[in-house]
Amino acid sequence: QVQLVESGGGLVQAGASLRLSCAASARTFSSYAMGWFRQAPGKEREFIAAIKRGGGGSTYYGDSVKGRFTISRDNAKNTVDLQMNSLKPEDTALYYCAADHTFHSIVVMTPQYWGQGTQVTVSS
Repeated sequence: QVQLVESGGGLVQAGASLRLSCAASARTFSSYAMGWFRQAPGKEREFIAAIKRGGGGSTYYGDSVKGRFTISRDNAKNTVDLQMNSLKPEDTALYYCAADHTFHSIVVMTPQYWGQGTQVTVSS
């Protein structure tokens, strides 16, 4: 069982930056691929970013955030972060962290473990 706890959300103005963090309880954190997703009110959940397991750090991003968001992991601290730059009002959503042993499951949005989410609100 893996527990995920997100933090770092808040209210910011358009153009600002925000850094989300997800702390995982997994004893073998490095064996999990990690990802970030978001869901805005009335919309479907959207894939944001994924990072492969291990220390290599290969990443993959959704088209809507490519070039603005960066996912990273610290296996020593059992954390995965999402650096969000140049935020737009359309980035407003509840942001979720997720974990799975396979990278593919993250990318196709079927990870085994989900966090509870942290709210990000971007004002215009």
